[in-house]
Amino acid sequence: MGFTASVFTSVRSVGLAALLCLAAALQAFGAELVAGQQLDFNRDIRPILSDRCFACHGPDAEDRQAGLRLDDRAAAVAALESGGTAIVPGKPDASEIIARVTNTDPDVVMPPPHVNKPVTPAEADI
Repeated sequence: MGFTASVFTSVRSVGLAALLCLAAALQAFGAELVAGQQLDFNRDIRPILSDRCFACHGPDAEDRQAGLRLDDRAAAVAALESGGTAIVPGKPDASEIIARVTNTDPDVVMPPPHVNKPVTPAEADI
């Protein structure tokens, strides 16, 4: 019985490793598919903003932080009180949102570390 359990554990470990490799490959392939397609705001971007940003920068005026509203295009592309602009259409390098989600400084990065919902590099690329 010890031999059987050992073989089963080995097969299970190999199976888990194979699944992890498959998941990594599918994630990379999925990123390639998005990169090869024209981005669609509602399909590709809104879900990221909704999951990571809308709690503090969404429709609820009482919970909104820094006067930034990202669920409304006009507000998201408007100049901020700080002088910056959260989203500059067609110019990610000029968009404060990209600078914030890709920053590694815990005092600057968005969403803040205590939220435990970091934007992944693949999501930032989108």
